[in-house]
Order: sequence, then C-alpha cells, then structure tokens
Amino acid sequence: MSLTYEQAVAQLHAWTETDSLRKHARAVEIAMRAAAGRYGGEDADAERWAIAGLVHDADYEKWPEEHPRRIVDWLREQGEEEIAYAVSFHQTQWGLPPKTVMDKALLACDELAGFLIACCLVRPDGIASLAPKSVKKKMKDKAFAAKVDRDIIRTGVELLGVDLGEHVQFMVDALRPHAEELEIEGTGK
Repeated sequence: MSLTYEQAVAQLHAWTETDSLRKHARAVEIAMRAAAGRYGGEDADAERWAIAGLVHDADYEKWPEEHPRRIVDWLREQGEEEIAYAVSFHQTQWGLPPKTVMDKALLACDELAGFLIACCLVRPDGIASLAPKSVKKKMKDKAFAAKVDRDIIRTGVELLGVDLGEHVQFMVDALRPHAEELEIEGTGK
C-alpha cells in the first residue's frame, strides 16, 4: 500500500472542516477496521479497509455535487485503485457492482454508522446499552434521522450476507470503546 494512514487523515482534514463529518469519517473508519477481521477473512488488510472508511466522504463537504469523484480521483493518483473503487461503489447512484467484500462492507457500515450515532445522541446512556432491537425500531420511524437511507443499510447488509441485527450489534461493539472520542456516551439525563 502506497498511501499511509497519516496521508489519508491529512487529506480528510484538508477537505473536511466540520467536526461532525470528521467524526462520521472516524466512526466508519473504526467500523471498517473491525469489519476487515469479521468479514474480510484472514488476508484482509485492516489498514486499507480503515482508510476506505476514513476517506469515503472526504470531498462531500466542499464538493457535494461531485461527491465522491474528487476523493476517488485523489485515491487513484495515490495508486489506491481498490480503495477508490470501494468509495465509488458506496455512491449507489453510480450503479456500480461490488467487486470485493470491502466494497460491500463500506456500504453496510457507512449509513449505519450515521444512524447509530443519531440513536446514541438521543439516549441518556448513549451507546452503552444500545441494542439492535431499539435500532431496528428507530429505523421504522422515518422522521428520525430522516436523511439516513434505510434502503442502503438493508442493501449493504444483504450484500454482506449477514443478519441486520447481528450487523447492528457488530457495529455497536466496534464503536462502543470509542464512545468518548465520538461523543456518543450519552446525555446523562
């Protein structure tokens, strides 16, 4: 891999100024690092998967209409075709087929990470006791976190060939140790 984690962080920070989008990138990075071990098999490169999660929305804040074209082009300039394709695939409007498990995992982790964070922000104990049952119930409430595309979550999980509840629990378990950093430890009220 020619692209280092530090270079990926620098690129994210160069194009993404808001704390909320940086936290989303970090959450997807954490989930993807864990997903490499769970879904990618023994040959999966957790660092590559993590970088895909970290930079997948790096161009969204500055160029939302072009997203993810600029970050994909930048990744290709770095010689990172596999990561570039995964980021391209996560833009479902482009209609690309998945080529790797990493592609599928990024789709399954991205929208769900945003949804889980939204769930945590309205809970007194945040992620501490968040369970798949309550997440699935919130998914039925179209007014809650309305910008999160539930169909993309379902499609990603189906492509991975896993149960939604199990994937939710996997994501919660991956994110829980990072609750303070992601500010999802709860309102305390």
